[in-house]
Parts: sequence; C-alpha cells; structure tokens
Amino acid sequence: MSNQSNKSDMEKISGKVLEGKRISWDEGVFLLEKADLLSLGLLADEVRRMKHPEGIVTFVIDRNINYTNICCCGCRFCAFYRPLGHPEGYLLTNEEIFQKIEELLAVGGTQLLMQGGLHPELNLEYFEDLFREIKKRYPVTLHSLSPVEIDYLARQSGLPLEQVLGRLQAAGLDSLPGGGAEILVDRVRQVVSPHKTSARRWLEVTAAVHRSGMKSTATMVFGHQETLRERVSHLEAVRSLQDETGGFTAFIPWTYQPGNTVLGGRATSSWDYLRMTAVSRIYLDNIPNIQVSWVTQGVKIAQIALGFGANDFGSTMLEENVVRAAGTGHSSSEQELVALIKNAGFTAAQRDNLYYILKHY
Repeated sequence: MSNQSNKSDMEKISGKVLEGKRISWDEGVFLLEKADLLSLGLLADEVRRMKHPEGIVTFVIDRNINYTNICCCGCRFCAFYRPLGHPEGYLLTNEEIFQKIEELLAVGGTQLLMQGGLHPELNLEYFEDLFREIKKRYPVTLHSLSPVEIDYLARQSGLPLEQVLGRLQAAGLDSLPGGGAEILVDRVRQVVSPHKTSARRWLEVTAAVHRSGMKSTATMVFGHQETLRERVSHLEAVRSLQDETGGFTAFIPWTYQPGNTVLGGRATSSWDYLRMTAVSRIYLDNIPNIQVSWVTQGVKIAQIALGFGANDFGSTMLEENVVRAAGTGHSSSEQELVALIKNAGFTAAQRDNLYYILKHY
C-alpha cells in the first residue's frame, strides 16, 4: 500500500474518531500496523483531551505486596514464580504483611495491591482471614488478587464464582487488578501460559467481579509471542466486556520483560510501547483511563506516553517484585511522579482505586 493511501486511510479514521465514532477491528489493525507514529500519538492525545479536558494526570500511593512466589501455573514468561518445595519459594507471614502495610501508611499510602502465585496450600479461608485482619487494623483499600487467582480459588473450593467473590468482599476486598490477562487469545496463551486460565474464563471471572459490584482494571502484556492482530483482538475482547458491564476503571498495557524467563526473547522497543498505548486509547472508547507502565519502561518513556493518550501514572509502587525478577528495575517516588507530570504540562493529583481525586498538587 502506498504512503498516500496510508495517509488517506489515517485521515478517514481520524475524522471518525474525532466525531466520537467507534473504530472497527480492521481499523485498529491498520493503526497498529501502518499508521505514522506521530500522527497516531496526536490522535490519541486528542482523545485523551476529549475524555479529560481538565488536564489532570493521576496516580495512587500504594504498595504491591507479592504475598508468595509459590505457583503451580508455571508460565513461561514469568521469572518470579517458584514451584512448591523450591528453596527460593516463600510465603509471607501475617506479621510481615502488617509491617509492610505500616510502612505504606507512613508515606501516605491508601491502597494495597496484593498478588501472588497460585499456591496449592492457600485456600479461600486463608484470604478471608487475612483480609479481615488487615481491615481490622488498617485504613487501606484492598485492590488485590486477580481474575486468575479468583478462578483458582473457585476451582479449589468447588464453589460458584459469585459465592467466592461475595465471601471475599465481605472480608474486605474492594476491587481487583486485571492481572493474568496477558493476551486474551488462546493460541498465544497455549504458548506462554498453557496451564493458566483461558481467555474466555478470564473474561467470565471479570464479568462476575463486575456483577458483584466491584470494579477492576484490565491489562495487556505484549511483545512476546502475539501478532499485532492478536493485540487488537485483545482490545476487542476488553472493549466488548466493558460494553456489557462497565466495570473497568482503566487499561494498562505493559511490555514483556524476557530476562530470566523460560520463554526468553527480546524486549520490545519503547516505540512499540508508545504505539500500543496510543492505539489502546483510541480503540478503548468506553474505558475512561489509560495507565502508563513506568515499571517496565522507566519514568521518562512513561512521561512521553502522556502525549500518546495516557492520563494516569499508575502508582508510586513502594514495592514491586515480579518485573524486577525479570531483571528490570525502575523505581520512583511521590515527589518524582508529581514533578514528571507537572513538567509534561499537566496537573498532578493523587487518586484512590476508583479514580476519585484525593489531593491536588
């Protein structure tokens, strides 16, 4: 296809988007495969302006506590997990978890993100007891577990999803991160995570989460075994579920980190990351927020992503172990995130798990 034809197609898609019309799967593929990167960024930025005209970029002060690295799933792209009985396997005690929460509260944190492996010896009652004890002691939001962990607890207990979710909510669970989605195409999942929840089941669990009244985020891990068209299929699955439930607060695309993994390969480029962020903002017309991934890309590329459709800087992430296990270690602080947001020309604001503003800077 000629450059002139590409330009014409881009102009048609841009006109459609700026009129508030939804683009098709084919148009999403075109944007990802053929659109000029800067034109794509300008269009995504305009969509961001339409959705967030106030020019605010948000973040949450939280801590990601990986309560265990013991997992029976064995995903080939994961450098973090260890099988049961491995000398490097661990399970944090309640006291260790409480100490980490106290450190979070000491720096003004409001949210606790707890995720771990599928530990074969941890059951539903374990999480109920832990969540109750946390809520009894500390004023934190539990934005924790993932659809994969919920599915595992449902299968392990033999209980319906609705009952599992109801019990966890009663114990203190507030909302869910959208972990375990990777690419919502089973061909890809059979390559990178053959023992993990299927794409359909991930969507089923997430729909049940939303029906329960809880909100969640949606994620995408890209740059491993998927095609560009399969990335758009992932976006289509997320957009379709959002049409049905309205339960997603944000979408977070982040790049696969190959270090220390069985899958191996090369890390995808920052240009690919910016392209994927922009297409996500344009395609997901019904999801209010797009979050940057400074944990995988570093804060400077994340700052640039604010010009490619993103409006949320994620979190200060006082602790992070999964990406770090793959050899990628970026860190930041409340003060640095505020400075990065302001230097990019936006107003910085602290939010909670549901994107309500807690503080303007």
